[in-house]
Amino acid sequence: MSSEDTQTAAPPAQTVHLEKQDRVATVTVDAPPLNILDLSTLRQLESTIQTLAEDAHLQLVVLRGAGDRVFSAGVSVQDHSPDKMEEVLTRFHRALLMLMELPAVSLAVVQGPCLGGGMELAASCDWVLASDRARFAQPEIKLGCYPPFAAAIYPRRLGYGTTLDLIISGRTLDAQEAKEIGFVTRVVPAEELESALGQWIEEVTGNSAAVTRLAKRAVMGAANRSAAEATDAAENLYLSELMATEDMAEGLSAFIEKRSPNWKHR
Repeated sequence: MSSEDTQTAAPPAQTVHLEKQDRVATVTVDAPPLNILDLSTLRQLESTIQTLAEDAHLQLVVLRGAGDRVFSAGVSVQDHSPDKMEEVLTRFHRALLMLMELPAVSLAVVQGPCLGGGMELAASCDWVLASDRARFAQPEIKLGCYPPFAAAIYPRRLGYGTTLDLIISGRTLDAQEAKEIGFVTRVVPAEELESALGQWIEEVTGNSAAVTRLAKRAVMGAANRSAAEATDAAENLYLSELMATEDMAEGLSAFIEKRSPNWKHR
């Protein structure tokens, strides 16, 4: 047997990094220069989000693209081939759905272009914090295709007409227009992005992790229900789980005693 036969293939580059600090996890897509989501990156992303879903103590997930210029230019065009496309779609959509359904709240930090699958990835987070240099587009129509995940979830978030406009035109939105249509949550000057992120993390983690997760469940549960059904579900969650937490009792006691609460996160 030749030495060539005994050689093993090099492992794929690590393009998704996970860092945890206390109750905050940061997921970074690191595939310079455009943070393209190729098949290897999608496999890593799916695995990473699965790990986060299993963390019962997590309060906030921050999702970002490496570098200071591009969030992500989307799914690899080279992987849009008959032999890869089914796995690409399956893994990408599974990762996006898991991200949407995380018990912890999630925040996409967008510093520059956020295109195609990159925009769908940001949309899967609960919030989007954007630099005023950020740009958003679903340009798939120009390649003779359309973004299936965007077509499925944007109508609920942005409305039918706005979704159709984005997908059919493929036009680019600046950060302020993306905020006006409800895609972006907050826009800040580029030089203030990191400080704004730090402030947002403090806002979230300054509250009880247990109650944060329950509040997200209550809001998610209302998305596809009538007002009456949503109210019943939110009340049931409040009475059956929220009132059983130590932190609800602590929050009420702290308010009455005029002191800061000492959260136990349970």
